[in-house]
Amino acid sequence: MESAFLPEKIYKLKESVVFAEGSVVSKIISKTKAGNVTLFAFDKDQFLSEHTAPFDAIVIVLDGVGQIIINKKDYELSAMEMIILPANVPHAVYGIEKFKMLLIMLKN
Repeated sequence: MESAFLPEKIYKLKESVVFAEGSVVSKIISKTKAGNVTLFAFDKDQFLSEHTAPFDAIVIVLDGVGQIIINKKDYELSAMEMIILPANVPHAVYGIEKFKMLLIMLKN
């Protein structure tokens, strides 16, 4: 397993990834055959361009406001809101303001 986190330790998710000016920062919590769990911090106006993934993924916004685009439809999410990105459907992520999110990818 690949991870920046130790087992049996309490973490505050919002504080476990930091913003970097003009960047998107990602930090792997867990990466296994069953799926990936990754924290992201988006600076304002930063983005992940449109792409697809072969598995469903869950996005949970931890802080700030982000825009999730799924199949050309825009969704604005704030802290503690979530959305499911369906497998094989184009999606993108945009930082309307600085925001942090947790991405959980569920592999079959």
